Parts: sequence; structure tokens; C-alpha cells
Amino acid sequence: MQTVDFWFDPYCPWAWMTSRWMLEVVKVRDVTLKFHVMSLAVLNEGREELPADYKQRMATQAWYGARAAIAVEQRYGQEKLSDFYTALGTRYHPLKEPREPETVRAALAQVGLDETIADGCTKTDWDEALRVSHHEGMDPVGMDVGTPVIRIGEMSIFGPVISPAPKGEEAGKLFDGVLGVMAYPGFFELKRTRTVGPIFD
Repeated sequence: MQTVDFWFDPYCPWAWMTSRWMLEVVKVRDVTLKFHVMSLAVLNEGREELPADYKQRMATQAWYGARAAIAVEQRYGQEKLSDFYTALGTRYHPLKEPREPETVRAALAQVGLDETIADGCTKTDWDEALRVSHHEGMDPVGMDVGTPVIRIGEMSIFGPVISPAPKGEEAGKLFDGVLGVMAYPGFFELKRTRTVGPIFD
């Protein structure tokens, strides 16, 4: 049995794609998947070189889903975090609903969670817990990457960045490959230019 710890920010469509792949992996491999929350808003704090519009989204929209997700994890645990991520991520990405507190509220209601969590996503009450979770995931892999981050055993990596998310045994074969490169402690990077955006299916 392999345990995969997966750090995501609901804001990121690439993390969403990778999470859908991992949910396929657990169907075809002996894997336990644990979701954890990181924050692109935290990651990008103080980065003055970012485009102005992106900085604005990081200062506002990027907080909402991450704050709500850490609140769900703290209050309800792993299973509900996964359910909430699926509900919110579906709204954010395939359905292209706005990254606003009302979308967070709708996702909470969809999975039967306390809708008042959405009231806190514009406040800082959950930020300390969010930062702790963020650093648990990001510190081992380094701050020059984003989300997703996966950890298997003692090894953490950024990615894989994929589109579309493979299904069935194809998902399992990709996992086997990722597991293989992560088994080597000197492995750092494989990369090529992305030629497609996130393909939601």
C-alpha cells in the first residue's frame, strides 16, 4: 500500500487535473490518497515581478477556496476535504463559475457542510492553519514551484502536470512511472513546454 499526500490549491486548474488523475489511480493501484491544502496566495506573497492582474487575483480570489478548504479539513477531516475539493473544483474549472465566496458557499451546501464557512473565506481566521499546511507541503519541494505537490514516502515533487487526466489503467501506468522516478533520491526534474491547456472531460 502506497500513501500519496497531495497538496492542492482549489484555484489552480493544473492541480485539479492532477487530482482527477490520482482519483483514477486509487481505483487501479493499491494507493491511499490524502489531500492537503496549500496556498498560491501564500506562495506568491512579496513577488513584485508578477503581472498586476495576477497579483490582484492572488490578493483576493486565491484566498477564498484555500481558506474554505483548510476550514473543512480542520472541522470535518480528510473525507470531507476530498468531497469539498471535488465540488468546488468542478465549479471553478469545468463549470467556470466565478472564484467568489458565493461559489464556495454553493460547494459547501452541495456536500452538506456548514455554509457559514464561506463567511470566513474573506477573513484571516484560518490563515495560520493554512500556512502550516502550505509549508508542510511546499518546504520539502522548494518554493520555486507551485501546485500540485505530491509526496510518496520521504520524496516530494511538483507535478505531474497533465492534460487531460488519464483514466483507468492508463492512469495506473503513469503512476508507476512517477513512482519510479521518485524512488531515486537524486531525481529533480522532467519538463517540456505545455502545448495545451487543461482539458476537462
